[in-house]
Amino acid sequence: MGRIIGLDYGKVRTGIAVTDEMQLIASGLNTVLTSDLLSYLKKYVSEEKVTSFVIGEPKQMNNMPSESEALIGPFIQVLKQSFPEIPVYRQDERFTSKMAVKSMIASGMKKKNRRDKAMVDEISATLILQGYLERIK
Repeated sequence: MGRIIGLDYGKVRTGIAVTDEMQLIASGLNTVLTSDLLSYLKKYVSEEKVTSFVIGEPKQMNNMPSESEALIGPFIQVLKQSFPEIPVYRQDERFTSKMAVKSMIASGMKKKNRRDKAMVDEISATLILQGYLERIK
């Protein structure tokens, strides 16, 4: 097997999560500037076996795509061109940011640290990836 990479794609920053090689558990990996994302992924894929990408699919409550989907669609095309052998899947990402903050509170993280948007993005990517793992099992 290999790792699955989960992405919480954003205009400025993108949270990244990854599974273990058995694809059982999602863990936060990093948050990078979106402008650096492709080069980061190229380096990571050159060092690790990656079997697929999972990108959060932002939807409104009525199941319609949210505004940020307009940014994600073009990125997915670039990702598919850059890694044609690695499939790209989508996972509903509604409420992941709220769940990320709640998990930070539950873990006892101080309020000052909970304001770190990069940490929220990384945890959101982990939640997206874990949701995908649960859905496919």
